[in-house]
Amino acid sequence: MKYLTIALAKGRLAELSVELFTKLGCDCGEILSKTRKLIFTDEKRALRFLLVKAGDVPTYVEYGAADIGVVGRDTLLEEGRNLYEMLDLGFGRCRMCVCGPAEMRERLNSTSTMRVASKYPHIAAEYFYGKKNMNIEIIKLSGSVELAPLTGLSDVIVDIVESGKTLAENGLEVLEEVCPLSARLIVNRVSAKTERERISRLIGEIRSLI
Repeated sequence: MKYLTIALAKGRLAELSVELFTKLGCDCGEILSKTRKLIFTDEKRALRFLLVKAGDVPTYVEYGAADIGVVGRDTLLEEGRNLYEMLDLGFGRCRMCVCGPAEMRERLNSTSTMRVASKYPHIAAEYFYGKKNMNIEIIKLSGSVELAPLTGLSDVIVDIVESGKTLAENGLEVLEEVCPLSARLIVNRVSAKTERERISRLIGEIRSLI
């Protein structure tokens, strides 16, 4: 049996993805159990699910280890992989924003040099260099980026914002929106041709739900 392999991002996106595929009649409930397994199969529909770190989903799809992936648009924009982005799944909605102290708002439209901290240096660079034509220094962080402007490490940050509660608790606010984000369905370029019928059918089913 030839499986269609789907890479899912661990965490909240996996939960929402499993909810979606379960509505399609897929047998994937075991993914959310406390098992240490990373590969799950639905024999009836010939589907195989891989549970991987969010940042690795585009890599698995680009190199063909997975035919399909579900991942946040933030990861796609940061990774810039060679694959097809087929569908906005509509869940996991949030925003990528420039955030910082309120007094930094005016400097975002000036020509002065700024330091920007972010987990997403590529997205930050595209926004400030490409769209705003500003001269900035980007500092890559992997932890709580909200700490950067509070300690003087950076002037502002570029990060994902959902409710904005963490920002408010730290005296920061959204200064500008970079782009809206949500979960996307991505497809390997070769699989899009060799498994065209099966993938098109699956995408059609998903579209009917969302």
